[in-house]
Amino acid sequence: MKIIIMGAPGAGKGTHARDISEKYDIPHISTGDILREEVHKGTELGKTAKTYMDSGRLLPDDIIIEIINKRIREDDCKKGYLFDGFPRTIAQAEMLDKVTDLEAVIYLRCSDDIIIKRLTGRRMTTDGKIYNIYFDPPPEDVEVYQRDDDNEETIKERLKVFYDTFGPLMDFYKKKGVFSELKGDDRREIVIKIIFQMLDAIAGA
Repeated sequence: MKIIIMGAPGAGKGTHARDISEKYDIPHISTGDILREEVHKGTELGKTAKTYMDSGRLLPDDIIIEIINKRIREDDCKKGYLFDGFPRTIAQAEMLDKVTDLEAVIYLRCSDDIIIKRLTGRRMTTDGKIYNIYFDPPPEDVEVYQRDDDNEETIKERLKVFYDTFGPLMDFYKKKGVFSELKGDDRREIVIKIIFQMLDAIAGA
């Protein structure tokens, strides 16, 4: 199964993508995670990516396409894959359309107020566990940190960038008949149940 999960930063893409990946046994491919790993390693790609990520801007298509082309050739992608954070531009969508046939594009719609609270309140541990000081605060004895780009100014810029580019993408996938929109403000268990029902129907078709 080949799927895209879309939504503004903080809409819950990563959370639901992990659940989908586990249920359908397909890799969760997050361009953000791949880029953060490159930043952590201090590679040339990572250094370039960091300047864009810290300011909330989108990376150039050629950098993203290089990453994706490399990733989908790996053995664990033979049964399918789930893209999280890709594509973000029509150029990327058209490139992807040449190499794969998507079965579902899921858009998580979420209010800006909720997104800002989710992201400014997000705290992470060094082993990847995520808390939120508003909704799910960490225990007092757990050391957490805040990502550099989880500040309100950068978040608002990221939201602007997302909305500026999302409309054409939505139209692109609606024309292909694979686009579905879900309310991302609801509780996690409600949203994922609806997603599973939809994907099960597609898989059984």
